[in-house]
Amino acid sequence: MIRGLLSPWAKGVVFVLAAAPAAWLVFAAATDRLGANPAEALLRGTGDWTLRLLCATLAVTPLRQFTGWAALARFRRMLGLFTFFYALLHALAWAGFDQGFDAADMARDVAKRPFILVGFTAFVLLVPLAATSFNRAIRALGAARWQALHRLVYAVAVLAVLHFFWMRAGKNDFAEVAVYATVLGLLLGARGLRWLRNLKKTAGTPA
Repeated sequence: MIRGLLSPWAKGVVFVLAAAPAAWLVFAAATDRLGANPAEALLRGTGDWTLRLLCATLAVTPLRQFTGWAALARFRRMLGLFTFFYALLHALAWAGFDQGFDAADMARDVAKRPFILVGFTAFVLLVPLAATSFNRAIRALGAARWQALHRLVYAVAVLAVLHFFWMRAGKNDFAEVAVYATVLGLLLGARGLRWLRNLKKTAGTPA
């Protein structure tokens, strides 16, 4: 398994797998295969894949710590950038299909509908994370400030689930929401437990 993760082809495989849903959505839209409501299908598809890639990104560190496979860290940045990519497509689908790229209508929609406000806030928080996902940004910010900034991903995860929950509340359909909430809750919980353990170790270390 370690050899596979360290393979020069591994990143290419992850890239293709992460890009494949977007390629399918483009192909399906071009060939009229998105069903009776293509706009809704694109909104739903890009939103779903944003959540899936967010879960995959947050899963890297706990899996690395649990398995000892340090090579998993190679894929975290790529998965995070794909999360932003799908979030951007989702935002563009909303802006284009729902609002016709009218800035005034978009502002009113954000102010009027809480689930849009929450989703928009999550997207805005993702922007600086994507913009600083490169080595030059890490050097410019310094490791401590960079890490503090990238902890915003936890807020993004909470807001993303809340956005999905409110969106599904109108249909009274919470099955998928529960799945994502459980997965993200476990991933964030694992980080919380590790932080508490480290805090206890630090507190127990003689000065």
